Amino acid sequence: MGSNGATGSNGAAGPNGDEGTAGFEASLTAGEATFEGHDAALLRAIAAAGSVSGAASDLGRSRARALSRLEALESAFGDLVDRRRGGADGGGSSLTANAESLLARFERLTAALAGTAGAAESVFDGGVTGREGELAVVDTDAGPLRALAVGDPEPADGDAVQVSVRADAVTLHEPSGTPSPDATSARNRFPGVAAAVDRGDAVVEVRIDVGAGEPLSALITVDSADRLGLHEGSEVVASFKATATRATRTNAAGDGDDRKE
Repeated sequence: MGSNGATGSNGAAGPNGDEGTAGFEASLTAGEATFEGHDAALLRAIAAAGSVSGAASDLGRSRARALSRLEALESAFGDLVDRRRGGADGGGSSLTANAESLLARFERLTAALAGTAGAAESVFDGGVTGREGELAVVDTDAGPLRALAVGDPEPADGDAVQVSVRADAVTLHEPSGTPSPDATSARNRFPGVAAAVDRGDAVVEVRIDVGAGEPLSALITVDSADRLGLHEGSEVVASFKATATRATRTNAAGDGDDRKE
């Protein structure tokens, strides 16, 4: 069985430039297999129904599909369901101690990630130097970036803006393993140094000095931090999608009619 790891939506990108899964949903990995929310639901349904067939019916899945998924999980995570055939009690299925432990791990990770709903936002100050459809090109102290232009009116060339990005939208890469701009949709990228690493049980909050005055916050999983060998002073590359940002005019309040025609 491969080594287990805990991940969320965002994480470290490995040497091949692979990014964490989207949505910041909890997952556990073993080798090539990934245990996710629908798998936890299957195990819970088996425990409640007492059989794979009953669980599949309750979840609206086919028995064949449920069995196939269960076999794939067991090949990676070990025995998960104890199946009994016939006998005085008519047989049935129950979860193994290994399955209970796996579910407990998944629930702890899910609870930790649920706490990221109030994840910190980083703010870049800058000026709009151009527009690309709904996106504003913004010049900041850390370098140019692209962000969604929002507000009424939307930012235009020459406007001073603030660009906000949530910590759980930021992906960290090893400098040598950063994918090329054409290989990922996360076109905003900044090299920097980890100025602070706050490690929790399941997630790690990292503050990266990217030369923007205030550090850029990133929220990644413990597993991702371990793959990076992350510590204070580590050199990293932070990336995030333009669609994960918001650029608003700094002087938007109360002067919407002041712009000259």
